[in-house]
Amino acid sequence: MISVTITTAPFRLPPSVPPVRAGNVVTSDEPCLHPSMYRVLTRYVEVPARGAVFDGGVTVFPRPHREDVLISAAGLLGGVLLWVLGLHTQGGRLLPGAWVLVPLVAISLAELIRRSAPRTALLVATLALVADQFTVGSVATVAMFTDIVYAAVLYGSPSAARRIPWGTAVVTVTGTVAALSWLRSPEALLIGVVGGAITIAPATTGVLVRNHRDAAEAARLRAEQTALLAEIDRTQAVMAERARMARELHDMVANHLSAIAIHSTAALSLDDARTTKDALAVIRENSVAGLTEMRRLIGLLRDAGGDQEPAPAPTLRALDSLVERARTNGASSGLTFTLADRRDEEAALPAPVEMAAYRIVQESLTNALKHAPRGPVTVSLDRSRRALCVEVVSPYGERPGPRVPGSGAGLVGMRERVALLAGEFEAGPVTDDVDGGKIWRVRAELPVDEGNGVS
Repeated sequence: MISVTITTAPFRLPPSVPPVRAGNVVTSDEPCLHPSMYRVLTRYVEVPARGAVFDGGVTVFPRPHREDVLISAAGLLGGVLLWVLGLHTQGGRLLPGAWVLVPLVAISLAELIRRSAPRTALLVATLALVADQFTVGSVATVAMFTDIVYAAVLYGSPSAARRIPWGTAVVTVTGTVAALSWLRSPEALLIGVVGGAITIAPATTGVLVRNHRDAAEAARLRAEQTALLAEIDRTQAVMAERARMARELHDMVANHLSAIAIHSTAALSLDDARTTKDALAVIRENSVAGLTEMRRLIGLLRDAGGDQEPAPAPTLRALDSLVERARTNGASSGLTFTLADRRDEEAALPAPVEMAAYRIVQESLTNALKHAPRGPVTVSLDRSRRALCVEVVSPYGERPGPRVPGSGAGLVGMRERVALLAGEFEAGPVTDDVDGGKIWRVRAELPVDEGNGVS
């Protein structure tokens, strides 16, 4: 059972981690905390144990792992059984009899902290093994020592995992050379063999297992990162598609709805049968056209099988009908509309450029119907070798009579369309070069050559 109580919050967690408030208690029956929580704790706080109590600073009360308890109990019982049966590893030592149980108990206690405090466990186990040499000896003590060396490499810090194998090798070689020098007998090599078996072998095994575990963890983290990046890409793609759909919907329907709002307001404010009839005719025409556009868009969204061909995107050849429709809708407001197309119609334009230019003109005419006072509205198109220039000029000032409030989404959509093509866009009031009055001008330059990324 692991219990972590956060009594204060002396560290800052990243935004992706749920907030941890003072007094929160996290408990788990598993060997470790939830992976995400434990990674956060070990990353932002020095936590030498998996079960900890936090109080301002970090005070750690490690609880033995259930497997460590089983290993400790099994080793202790096995050592006691060997002592009862009289099975020892050596004889004629300074401390005979039951003294062999002292290092056995000490190393059994060290087994309890082999995961939570591996360095302390290794120190206690080393002292116990040395003490065991002054007794009749126990195989259980030696076996538990090898397990603690293995655990110190596997669960210890990275620096300890690097140093312990080299340290065991140095101690083993030094002990073997000293034994040869003292005994001057080939049997002294057995000391090196036994020393290597209880030190170098478990340390090397711990290194191999730790490297494999770290590689698996790194692969898992890479997989999580890849999944996270894929989710981010999917979210961005969904947001981009939503923005594109919002632009298309606004550009297709706003013109018709604006005309409906203006003429319905005029019909309500003027008590004239003919004016009302004309307004209703315009309202019906625009409502039918708006419904048609909506059905087309909804049909494209619902068509998942691809059985139907998608409706063709509007092109600049439809500007004449677009301006004519705006002329009809704006007649009651005193607006006149003129199209000046000075480009070479034989020169083909990239489909994205043509689509963006059509939508810019459409939205500019919609804004003129909404906000412009009486006067001329001019749509100009000019084509150079590098760019298509679209300019819509309309009167600027206070508009008498009915007016439709705007949300600013049209200008945002036009700016986004031009930015996607790496073009230039400007919209706002300027001074007219002819009479010095104020006019509203929308100007966009859309690159058409391959050097600007449009083909």
